[in-house]
Amino acid sequence: MIEYDFARRRLAIALAALAGFVDAVGFLSADGYFVSFMSGNTTRLGVALGTSPARTWIPLVLISGFVGGVAAGSVLAHKAGHHRKAAVIGLVAVLLLLGAIARAAGAELAMLGALVVAMGALNNTFQRGGEVAIGLTYMTGALVKIGQGLAARLVGAPGPAWSAWALLWIGLLTGAVCGAFLQHQLPFGCLWIAAVYALGMVVLAFRLPAES
Repeated sequence: MIEYDFARRRLAIALAALAGFVDAVGFLSADGYFVSFMSGNTTRLGVALGTSPARTWIPLVLISGFVGGVAAGSVLAHKAGHHRKAAVIGLVAVLLLLGAIARAAGAELAMLGALVVAMGALNNTFQRGGEVAIGLTYMTGALVKIGQGLAARLVGAPGPAWSAWALLWIGLLTGAVCGAFLQHQLPFGCLWIAAVYALGMVVLAFRLPAES
């Protein structure tokens, strides 16, 4: 996060908000399963294996869809070259549109499938050396950076610049609050809003200054 310029940090925070929004909608629509937080789904898979094996298919399908989305986004990012950010976010926008259409048609499982693939793909937006540089749909790493930065201040030692990671976490939290609110107030409109928002992020990605 701290290695990127202000414009890219701002885009990362905006995309983390999108991830929080979509994950809140998915969480409320899928009986407490996640469409972006695979650590949580892995825990639920373990719980199901230990207590109710018949329910293991739910987290398994979600985790598989997420991994498939990561793979698809990675291939697209590789082929898109300098426009990889816009291409990946464009794919996410299309998947969110498909999710909105599926919800309108009453196909909740197809909706969740589109959302989980979209969230997997989204993590390919920021890459360095073929590796994910900023995880946009999970915040454990960001919270670790925040904790390390606070500890460094307490002992008077140099530490990681944690404020940028804090803003990333706040972005995801803010998006989750908005997603939860709109899922309750506008259930058949919230995913259309997310898709339009993602299309706006495509425009921002195209306008980013060239990387130095």
